[in-house]
Amino acid sequence: MTLLPPPVEAVPIGRPQLPNVPRLAKRNPLVFVGGGLLALFMVLALAAPLYAGHPLSMDPFKRLQAPSAEMWFGSDNLGRDVFARTVFGAQISLMVGLLSAACAAMSGLLIGIVAGYNRGFDNVIMRIMDGLMSIPTILLAIAMISLTGPGIGILIVAIAIPETPAVARLVRSVVLSVRERPYVEAAICGGGRLPKVLWRHVLPSTIPGLMVQSANVCASAILTEAGLSFLGVGVPPDIPSWGNMIASSRLYLAIAPLTIFAPGICLAVTVLAVNLLGDGLRDLFDPRAKQRR
Repeated sequence: MTLLPPPVEAVPIGRPQLPNVPRLAKRNPLVFVGGGLLALFMVLALAAPLYAGHPLSMDPFKRLQAPSAEMWFGSDNLGRDVFARTVFGAQISLMVGLLSAACAAMSGLLIGIVAGYNRGFDNVIMRIMDGLMSIPTILLAIAMISLTGPGIGILIVAIAIPETPAVARLVRSVVLSVRERPYVEAAICGGGRLPKVLWRHVLPSTIPGLMVQSANVCASAILTEAGLSFLGVGVPPDIPSWGNMIASSRLYLAIAPLTIFAPGICLAVTVLAVNLLGDGLRDLFDPRAKQRR
């Protein structure tokens, strides 16, 4: 009697296999360092009401004081606690960066899938995306804010719109490649409905590149928000922001350097952490990129 081997479940050739991100991230120093720094800033920002003072409290008798046990980073020209304003400013920068990246990723994903899978809309959609890419982010944000007034919501939208075309073009390139693979054609020939095919077979292939591009958008959005706030067209002046702090303290650099260095260093470290996380994710999902470097 011949013993037959147990049946083996067939795996479609070419189907993307997402790696075990937590396990691989521990082996990748860029992901570990970038993700750790970003998580630290997020925890400090969220827990700011528990340990930091009031960022808007002013005391004219404590103007431009040196660091002390009461005010760790000293005070600004209006007697406000620089440490409290720096910590609460992290909430604004991280919120604008993360929400802008999320909006750009979701809209770019939808546009890229439609353009990549539907040849009829591809040319029209991509020409519109090319036109949006030609608009500088800061100029678009200034124009929108001048029409509607300053606000965090309009700032997020103004940053997300110019970043959407880059995400859409990335997703479109992946979809153009994936839709010709055998397992996608087999799913369509097997009677699978288009939404189900896109959800189960096309969408997973776009996730790695989408995560990397979202990290780049987040870092760019944090810098753009700081630049717009420095120019006075970002978040309202009554809301603590790293850009607002640098702008209001630039005249007192020689007297109270921490009023600029504290938000400036936090801004630089946060952007560095997001960039390290993006580079680490690229190496994680595409080992050939690390070998080329």
